[in-house]
Amino acid sequence: MADSAAEARIDRALVTRVLLNGDRNAFDQLVRRHQGLVRAQLRRLLNGDAAGADDLAQEAFLQAWRKLHQFRGEAQFSTWLYRIAYSCFLQGCRKKSELSDDADAREAEQLHAPEQAVDLQLDFQRAVARLSAAEQTVLLHCTQMGLSHEEAAYVLAMPLGTVKTHATRGKAKLQGWLAAWRAAACEETTP
Repeated sequence: MADSAAEARIDRALVTRVLLNGDRNAFDQLVRRHQGLVRAQLRRLLNGDAAGADDLAQEAFLQAWRKLHQFRGEAQFSTWLYRIAYSCFLQGCRKKSELSDDADAREAEQLHAPEQAVDLQLDFQRAVARLSAAEQTVLLHCTQMGLSHEEAAYVLAMPLGTVKTHATRGKAKLQGWLAAWRAAACEETTP
């Protein structure tokens, strides 16, 4: 937790330098500190589309530069930035109306994995696809990105209780749908 607090202090100091002095180097440092996680967030939202994620990340950082004066410090800078990136993602979805699904590339990648792992991965992807869009988004931010429920609520602009409900329901659905895999794994380990 001390590292997190220290990171937050560094971010606040860099933001202050940008706001008070127009220090572009300080903003460059903020970009370098957070670009990896922002791109990772967007890649996950875009089903692995690295080029699309890079484009959206660039847009997110441009918006962050323009709106930095709106950062109030109520949340960590990274959480504020994730919210901007998520907004860019939503705007991109609205523009495209339908994201391209790069299933062929994922299937080719999976051919190199052991058959059972491929089956599990495909079943997991199908199970996740059955979740509501809200459940998928909440689980992405809470589980894969490691955000707390409070941070995800901020990023997604949802009430905290709604985030908790979507997370709980989504996890319960996945556990139910994938129970057959758990049972099969137990049978394999039983002598």
